[in-house]
Amino acid sequence: MKVKTRIFELRNGKYKNLAELALAMGISTSQVYRVREGKRHVNEKFIIGAIRAFPQCRLDELFYLVPEPADEQTKKKTVDKAGTRVSVKLTSAPYECGL
Repeated sequence: MKVKTRIFELRNGKYKNLAELALAMGISTSQVYRVREGKRHVNEKFIIGAIRAFPQCRLDELFYLVPEPADEQTKKKTVDKAGTRVSVKLTSAPYECGL
């Protein structure tokens, strides 16, 4: 799962540009820009900054989860045992707790 944000839709009207938003969040403008462009993932610093910039919003209003594409969920790892290559399929399937 990936964490995505709605702050870019929420900023309209409150912050004129990414620089103002970044200042309110206490992080760099480049980090905000990279998250918006999908070049960087949301991290703890970004979440804390979003809560600072939008104190009236609940966490679930600022962020949401999306499943990763299938090609990112399944990765293969090659293990070499006594000259034999074995391909092991690793998955990050969601855990089902039975609720």
